[in-house]
Amino acid sequence: MLTTLKRIVQEVNQIPVLEDALQCLANRLRTALKVDSCSIYLADYEKQHFLLMATEGLAADAVGKVAIGFSEGLIGLIGQREEPLNISDARAHPRFKHYPEVKEEKYHAFLGAPIIHQRKVLGVLTLQQRGKRRFSEDEEAFLVTLAAQLALEIKHAEARGLMTLNDPTTASSSRQWQKTLRGVPGATGLGMGVGFVPGYKVSLNNHVPRRSLAVDSEIQRYRSAVYATRSQVDELSARIEGEVPSDVLAIFQIYHHLLDANSLGHEVEARIREGWDAASGLKYVVDAYIQRFRDMSDPYMQERAVDMEDLSNRILANILQPDKGAVTPTMPEGDVILVAEEVSAPMLAEFPKDRVRGIVSMRGSNNSHAAILARAMGVPAVMGLTDVPLSMLDGRQVLLDGYSGEVIVSPSDAIQREFRVLVDEEMELSDRIQAQAELPTISTDNCALDLYINAGLSAELESDHFNQGDGVGLYRTEVPFMMRERFPSEQEQHDLYRAMLSVSPDKQITMRTLDVGGDKPLPYFPINEENPFLGWRGIRLTLDHPEIFLVQVRAMLRASLGLENLQVMLPMITSVSEVKEAKRLIRQAFHEVTEECRGTDNRVVMPKVGVMIEVPALVYQLDKLAPIVDFFSVGSNDLTQYLLAVDRNNARVAGLYDSYHPAVLMALQHIVDEAQRLNVPVTVCGEMAGEPGGAILLMAMGYRRLSMNSHNLLKVKWVIRSVALADTHQLLERVMHYEHPAAVREAVNAYLESVGLGGLVRAGS
Repeated sequence: MLTTLKRIVQEVNQIPVLEDALQCLANRLRTALKVDSCSIYLADYEKQHFLLMATEGLAADAVGKVAIGFSEGLIGLIGQREEPLNISDARAHPRFKHYPEVKEEKYHAFLGAPIIHQRKVLGVLTLQQRGKRRFSEDEEAFLVTLAAQLALEIKHAEARGLMTLNDPTTASSSRQWQKTLRGVPGATGLGMGVGFVPGYKVSLNNHVPRRSLAVDSEIQRYRSAVYATRSQVDELSARIEGEVPSDVLAIFQIYHHLLDANSLGHEVEARIREGWDAASGLKYVVDAYIQRFRDMSDPYMQERAVDMEDLSNRILANILQPDKGAVTPTMPEGDVILVAEEVSAPMLAEFPKDRVRGIVSMRGSNNSHAAILARAMGVPAVMGLTDVPLSMLDGRQVLLDGYSGEVIVSPSDAIQREFRVLVDEEMELSDRIQAQAELPTISTDNCALDLYINAGLSAELESDHFNQGDGVGLYRTEVPFMMRERFPSEQEQHDLYRAMLSVSPDKQITMRTLDVGGDKPLPYFPINEENPFLGWRGIRLTLDHPEIFLVQVRAMLRASLGLENLQVMLPMITSVSEVKEAKRLIRQAFHEVTEECRGTDNRVVMPKVGVMIEVPALVYQLDKLAPIVDFFSVGSNDLTQYLLAVDRNNARVAGLYDSYHPAVLMALQHIVDEAQRLNVPVTVCGEMAGEPGGAILLMAMGYRRLSMNSHNLLKVKWVIRSVALADTHQLLERVMHYEHPAAVREAVNAYLESVGLGGLVRAGS
C-alpha cells in the first residue's frame, strides 16, 4: 500500500494544472484499489457548496457542473462531520441525495474522506462500488492518508494561482479567485501597491560556464568587476545613511567583507587559472558557498546565502556588462510592493523609499537582513511566502499586512476600499499623534505610565525618538556581535555603549547582556541543536563562557564612567543560581574596572541588575529573586512562545501564537501582582507593550512601565492619554473570563472603537 501511495503521489505532483492532476488521481486510485468509481469534490466557500472536479466512474460531463450544498447529501455530511463515511449501501442512507447528472444509480458501496488542511475542509474524496459491502480498514486508512496529502497539493495550487473552479451559475467557464497568502511578519505596517519584481538580466543560476585561455585578461575582468561592485555597494550604503541607525547600516559591512580578495577573490582567480573565464570561475566558487550556507541548520547562516547570491549577481553583471553593470530596474508608476524570491538589503536600498510601500520575500525570515533593514526604514514586510511563484504577484494589485503576515493578491474592489481606509487612517493618525508627542503619558483619570524604547536590532535610535521616551527599556547588545565576523573587542563594545549612554545621561538605559542562540545565532560561533529555542542560549551560553560575559560587562561599566544611567538585564534566566553566578561575575568586573580607575577622577557606579521573565519557570520564583535583583522585565514575546509551545517564526503554527491567550494574560497578571507585593519595579518589553490593545490591558493589570519599538511609542502614548484606567479595569475583568484569544481581541478592538480609537484596530494585528 505504501509503495502504491508513493507512486500515485509522485505522479500527481508532476502535473502542473490542478484539474488535470485531480483527474489523474481519480484514474490511478480507481485502478490501484480496484473500485468502480473514484471522484473528487472541492469546496467553494463563497457559494457554500462542493463542486465535482474530477471523476473516473461517474458521468464525465458532470465535472464542473454538479454542485452539492454544504448541508446536502453524503458529501455534505462528510464535510460537516469532518471524518470518513463508510457505508455498504449509500442509497439506503437517510442523507443520500440523488443527482441525476452524475449517473450513479448502479453504485451501492460508498467510502468518502474529507480533504482537510489546517482545520479547513477543502473537499471530499470518494470511492464507490456496484456491490453492497463495507470497505476494509486498509482501504479506509489508505484513502484518509491520500486525502491528507492531497490537501497540501490543493493549498499549494491555490497559493500559486493555479486553481480555478467552474461555476455552474455563470456563463464563464472558469473564475479566478482573490488570493490570500500568509507568511511571517517581517516589519509591521500596512502597504498597498502594484507588485514589482526586479528583473535582473543576469544571474549565476542561468549562466552557462565557458572556457578561456586568456588568464591574465580574465583575472583583470574579475578584479575590475569587483572594484565596480564595491563602488555600487558604497553608493547604496550612502543612499540610506541617516535613514537607519549605524548598527543596521553595518549590514553592508558583510558585503565589503565578501568583496575582499581574501574571501572570494583568491578562489575565483584560482578557477580562472584552471582555464575558466571570469564569470564561470565566479559561478563555480559561489555556487559551492551558497550550497554550504543553505545546508547549515542555523537560520542566520542560511540567510547569508541570500547575501552571497545577491552580491555575486552584481559582480557577474559587471563582468558581462561592464558599461552597464547591475542597472537598477525601472519601476512602474505609482506605489509598488517590492517582490523577490529573496529580498536583499542592497535591493531594498536601490529603490526610493517614498515609492516602495512594502516588501514581500518568498524566502527568508524575520532574521534576514532585508527584514532588519525594513524595520529600521519603517517599511512593512512579509517574509517566507513558500510555494508562490513571483509571476503571481508581479504587476498585480497587492495588499500587505505586516502585523499579521497576510498578503492579498488581486483583491476585490470592496477589500481594496476597506484596506485603503485603514491605510489612510494610519497616515491621518500620525499628525494627531505627533501633536501630543511632548505631553506626559497620563490617562484621562490621571494614571501615569513611563514609556521606554527598545533599541538595537529592530528600532531606530534617532534623537527625536529617544527624546520622546523616558529612556531605553531594552538595548539589544547582540547587534554588534551579529554584524561582525568575530567577537567584538572590549573597546569596540565600549564605544557603542558609551554612545548610547551619552545620548541622554539623565535617562535610564537598560542593557541586556548577550542574548544569542535560538533565532539569533552568531555566524562565527555556530551552535548545532535540534531545538535551539530550548537549548544553549542567553545566560546559559554566557555563563559557560565567562570570558565573553566579563568582557561585555567591563565594556558596559567603562562606558558608564561619569554617568549613572546604566542598568544591566540578564536574559533567559531559569533559576536563582544563574542570577547569583551572573552577579558574582558582574561584581568581579566592577572591582577590576574600579581598580583600573584608581587615581583618576573617574568613579564607577555599580549598576542596578535585573532579570528578564521569559521562561515560565521563573514566574513561580519571583519571591526568591526579589531579594537579589533590582527590577523585573517581562519579555512577553518569548514568554508567550514558551507558554503556548509555539514557534512564532514558523508560518505553519504562527496562527497559534497569540499574546491575548487567556494563559498568557493570567501569567502577566500574576507577575505584576507579585512584583507589587514584593515591591520590585517591573517593565514589559515585548511586542505586546507596543500594541495599542496590549498596552491597555497591561495598564489595567497594574503595569506602569512599558518598553517598545520607537515607532510605536507615540501611538501608545496617544492611546493611554485617550482612555480612563477605570474603564480598562472593567474591560480586563471581562476578558479574563474568556476562553479564546480571538474573543479577547474582539472585545479589546470593540473598546478601542467605543472610545474613538478605531483607527488603531489593524487587521490581524
